[in-house]
Amino acid sequence: MRVMLLLLCAIVVMQCSAQDCKTDAAYINSRDSLLASIHKDARKQFVDLKQLIPNLSIDLRYSTASNFTHTVLYRNAGAYMRVEPAMALKKVQEKLKKQGLALKIFDAYRPFSVTCKIWKTVADRRYVSNPKNGSNHNRGVAVDLTLIDLNTGRELDMGTVFDNFTDTAHHDFCNLPSNVLANRKVLKNVMRKFGFNIVPSEWWHYQWARRSNYEVVNLSFDEIRQVMKLARQ
Repeated sequence: MRVMLLLLCAIVVMQCSAQDCKTDAAYINSRDSLLASIHKDARKQFVDLKQLIPNLSIDLRYSTASNFTHTVLYRNAGAYMRVEPAMALKKVQEKLKKQGLALKIFDAYRPFSVTCKIWKTVADRRYVSNPKNGSNHNRGVAVDLTLIDLNTGRELDMGTVFDNFTDTAHHDFCNLPSNVLANRKVLKNVMRKFGFNIVPSEWWHYQWARRSNYEVVNLSFDEIRQVMKLARQ
């Protein structure tokens, strides 16, 4: 009897979790649907940032346990974005190269299911997107990043680590050393110059300003790669 009760409780929990993981936004959860969307609008194609942008450093934290959840949130990952923000990010990298700097990517496209997992861990809208609205990472138009020294590969001091959920990570937090404020300003200015907006509470998060027509996508990275290949045929 006790075992049966435990099983029933587990089923209820799974059902509740599934119900929580829904979005009111335009939503794609099949390769065919994404491919059809791309065929209607070529701007919705996904691009591999590593292949597109020279000297780009990739450190996808959610593909390892080295993130705030201390668990692996996705596997077989790549740094993918829609074509317009991806091309803009390439221009950002070209601009930074003249200053001896480059970008390091922590997260780009992220499946909707991962946003659900993160929301259940930190249900704070200052730092995590409510699945009801979908995340711009799910849309492929947001990126988490920092600056590195092009010669040494070392990250510039930004005052906090990635995914630091405190006021210190906010763009308007000024009680920081002058070099940290200068580093944040360099990143913010160059990202804004090429069409990205900030999220006030996260110095590392930027999203494409013209993002309203992109659907929330819930496909694995392998499926995204398959769609990218099919779209090129």
